[in-house]
Amino acid sequence: MRFTIVFAGLLGVLLVPAFADYNINISDNNNSGGSGQQSVSVNNEHNVANVDNNNGWDSWHTLWDYGTGFAAIRVFHKKACIVHRMNKDALPSLQALDAMVKEKKLQGEGPRGPPPKGLMYSINPNKVNNLEQFGKSIVGMCKGVPTYMAEEVQGASLFFYSGKCFSVNVLWIVNISLCGGTAEN
Repeated sequence: MRFTIVFAGLLGVLLVPAFADYNINISDNNNSGGSGQQSVSVNNEHNVANVDNNNGWDSWHTLWDYGTGFAAIRVFHKKACIVHRMNKDALPSLQALDAMVKEKKLQGEGPRGPPPKGLMYSINPNKVNNLEQFGKSIVGMCKGVPTYMAEEVQGASLFFYSGKCFSVNVLWIVNISLCGGTAEN
């Protein structure tokens, strides 16, 4: 009986870090005038990464589904979900992201680290009717929320883009600009 209790206790101590979320402070001065906090969850079993950006009115949530190859960004103040294909050349692999977060390599990098990769997407103003095509994880996040598809614009520059854009900076890894459609709402 004692062995069972000791074994269960050790198992619990060893498994807790595997299920933990990792918080990355994304402000640039110990949160004085900064931009909130991002929380990262990596689920290796389902090949999914979640990033929550908690920043009041500008909060958003992104989900990268490495199994389906789709990503979704739920922008809370726009009350919309935007789905796009993942650019695997710009995003780290799930294992690399998990390692970066666990080793806290992203903590405190901010403006002093290398510049993030930039991706620009054009939002199709027509709502998506069938969320099932994007997989269960995205259905769970976007169900009941107006959802739009976005296409990556290759070689685009915000300097030359005439429409309004909403920018999502994910962990100083990638800066995603969502332009047109619901970005103007």
